[in-house]
Amino acid sequence: MAQNLRIPPVIALPADVRDVEGYRWHAAAESYLKAVTIGLAGIPLIVPSLSDAIDIDALLDRVDGILLTGSRSNVHPERYRASADPSSEPYDTARDAMTFPLIKAALQRGVPLFAICRGMQELNVALGGSLHSEVQELAGRSDHRAPASDVQPERFAIRQDVALEPGGVLAGIVGCGTIRVNSLHRQAIDRLGDGLVVEATAADGTIEAVRVAKAPAFAVGVQWHPEYWVASDEASAKLFQAFGAAVRERMLRRETTLAAAE
Repeated sequence: MAQNLRIPPVIALPADVRDVEGYRWHAAAESYLKAVTIGLAGIPLIVPSLSDAIDIDALLDRVDGILLTGSRSNVHPERYRASADPSSEPYDTARDAMTFPLIKAALQRGVPLFAICRGMQELNVALGGSLHSEVQELAGRSDHRAPASDVQPERFAIRQDVALEPGGVLAGIVGCGTIRVNSLHRQAIDRLGDGLVVEATAADGTIEAVRVAKAPAFAVGVQWHPEYWVASDEASAKLFQAFGAAVRERMLRRETTLAAAE
């Protein structure tokens, strides 16, 4: 059993879908792939967003955790009974169709789930919540969008404080009440999804992190981007370490169950 647990965990990342140069690509940004290898010594597996062709239960039988990535695309407003607005594009309906049933199945089966930026928004909507399409347009809210730059370290710079809920899961993971993060987004949580608990907020009241209260395993969403600085930022590293610990705990339970069945 112990020998098997030294095998790196496999982490599934549902793909973004892009039409480029006449081809339809299913892809994930390298920053998330490297965060899996660096942050929890796992193997990232990009899963194509082919919802009609992918057996989700079979997928969850073969992977050890789910990482929902951020993206330039937004969750389509029809998913939370709102009207689409060209100013809030781009959308990625193929990814929506893949991630929504995947989220529900992973939660039901106790597969550890870490949702980042768009991923947190997907988690909220999958559980019946809604989103603000352009949070910076709301009265009293700050502009959470990335600074205008083609230099990624500038766009993803750590520059915003978020307050962690006292006694919450995230506060326990990072060991403090306030952390600085690199939150950059347009969409934000409006109505909280069923069973979600707020774990962190920005100074303007924007929800910046959530968890699924009764999930049988790690199920956390953050609006910021810990994947980008996982190798150098302590709080980012701790989040991926906690996800990795939950993944390996599930691996141990599965190995124990298989051993008992033999």
